[in-house]
Amino acid sequence: MPVWDDLVGQERVQTQLAAAARDADALVTAVTNGTAPPAGSKMTHAWLFTGPPGSGRSTAARAFAAALQCTSPDRALGGEPGCGFCDGCHTTLVGTHADVEIVRTDLLSIGVKETRALVRRAQLSPAVGRWQVIVLEDADRLTEGAGNVLLKAVEEPAPRTVWLLCAPSLEDVLPTIRSRCRHLTLRTPPVAAVADVLVRRDGIEPSVAAAAARATQGHIGRARRLATDEAARSRRAAVLRVPLRVDDVGGCLKAAQELVDTAAEDAKQVAEEVDTKETEELRAALGAAAGTGGRMPRGTAGVMKELEDRQKRRRTRTQRDSLDLALTDLTGFYRDVLALQLGSGLAIANEEIRPDLDRIARASGPERTLRRIEAIIACRDALDRNVAPLLAVEAMTMSLRAG
Repeated sequence: MPVWDDLVGQERVQTQLAAAARDADALVTAVTNGTAPPAGSKMTHAWLFTGPPGSGRSTAARAFAAALQCTSPDRALGGEPGCGFCDGCHTTLVGTHADVEIVRTDLLSIGVKETRALVRRAQLSPAVGRWQVIVLEDADRLTEGAGNVLLKAVEEPAPRTVWLLCAPSLEDVLPTIRSRCRHLTLRTPPVAAVADVLVRRDGIEPSVAAAAARATQGHIGRARRLATDEAARSRRAAVLRVPLRVDDVGGCLKAAQELVDTAAEDAKQVAEEVDTKETEELRAALGAAAGTGGRMPRGTAGVMKELEDRQKRRRTRTQRDSLDLALTDLTGFYRDVLALQLGSGLAIANEEIRPDLDRIARASGPERTLRRIEAIIACRDALDRNVAPLLAVEAMTMSLRAG
């Protein structure tokens, strides 16, 4: 299939990227043939993809990377780069292309050391492809020092290197970096478009796909998880019961503890799935002696400690991400309440719990609902500032009660 098929509801962005891919192809062809490059090219060396969670920032960057590496013979006959079938497209999309580095982090930040390694790679000429492409999916997680390291590479790029940076908003990237990138803004995809891709790509039943897309308000990744994971649906249902349980102080504190415990359990499950495998692979690579109780060779304790520290940081981020997802669902609950109170006619995301929404809407006014939404936003801000999760969530649930 064409590389753009999974880019849902982003027709304007797709048109811009396809035009740039055509010009990029013409530029490489001109260099190869020793002819003059085309004038007025829409291609540039650094791009910044921004948009709300679930809009498909990383999907757009990967699709563009594949189009840049497309080797389909149809291009010479006027075809569009990005066929989806050739070796260049396929290996890029599955993450095995030698000249496409896709960087994502499961930690809280990307540091100077990792960024310097990327900058060194960016100076290399393409080995087998048409471009050297660096896709940085979490540019918002660069530390200030790492951002300054990246800046020089973006300012003085190698001739056939392309940086594709992804972040939620412009404000999440250093001004000096974003000023040197071409900016593309993605929108939240329409609910109907998300439901369609779940049916077409993942084979999900239309009714289930529609419910998941509506519940997540167009967040593609969350919609797919909700449609395919029973545990995710159960966790979400538990979160949506929180507004019904904060009638007194005891209920507030208990609800807060359960939210934090659930997030910790999610982090533990991820750790059990990943940490053990990582540890065993590293021990084997370092030459753990068989038949000696797994005793490690001398001089390897520091490496094992570094892995343990990294796994601990990943568990912390996983717990925060799980809590943030729960807070997003809570915001959606009160957004539905506010829509009912104002009679706005907006589609209700949580239609399956309509009686609960009606009850909360009748029991309070729009001002109180807005204060509750503000309390959730304040909790998310507190977690970003490293406030203890239980303390931040308890303050929020008490505010949900007090309104």
